[in-house]
Amino acid sequence: MENKEISQAVIGRLPRYFRYLGELKDEGIERISSQELSDIMHVTASQIRQDFNNFGGFGQQGYGYKVEYLYEEIGKILGLDKTHNLIIIGAGNLGQALANYMNFERRGFIFKGIFDNNPALFGRKIRDMEVKSMEEMEDFVRDNEIDIAVLTIPKTSAVMVAEKLVQNGIKGIWNFAHVDLNVPKEIQVENVHLSDSLMKLTYNILRFENENNN
Repeated sequence: MENKEISQAVIGRLPRYFRYLGELKDEGIERISSQELSDIMHVTASQIRQDFNNFGGFGQQGYGYKVEYLYEEIGKILGLDKTHNLIIIGAGNLGQALANYMNFERRGFIFKGIFDNNPALFGRKIRDMEVKSMEEMEDFVRDNEIDIAVLTIPKTSAVMVAEKLVQNGIKGIWNFAHVDLNVPKEIQVENVHLSDSLMKLTYNILRFENENNN
């Protein structure tokens, strides 16, 4: 595959392709056409073909796509053919919920530690991890080859914590804090604003209601 710029819109659809193809594979479906995939995913067949052509195509005209092969190849593109070591910063409700979500490990995302600045939480077991002090975070990141940090902390401390993570070799930050992080371009940041998603949902509810009341 040639090294070219792939749009964020295409990248945003890859996990969805991966999820649907995984379900098809589990159902024993061996082959699927772009039109059949379109009917399932509600993405146009031409869009699917364009998306896959960014990575070499994967299919044969008149034959379609081998489900298992396509699933594996998209997994490789997403980096799921290797494991990624993660830590969680913030042992509150959201941090604990993420730590307890088993599906991450099935995808190769391994939580190695969880940290907080609340002494009342130190030593508490969440799955197989003890909540550690923030003072231990920097050494832990370096010693355990941590790739990704998950921030589930208030925005007031997120910027400072992100700076420390960058200084200690983190590669990516999954940011649930409501603040934009100013990090070097080689550090990848994925911002997750839960309230934004909820507001998008309420907008679509209102739009549907207005369209059907007119």
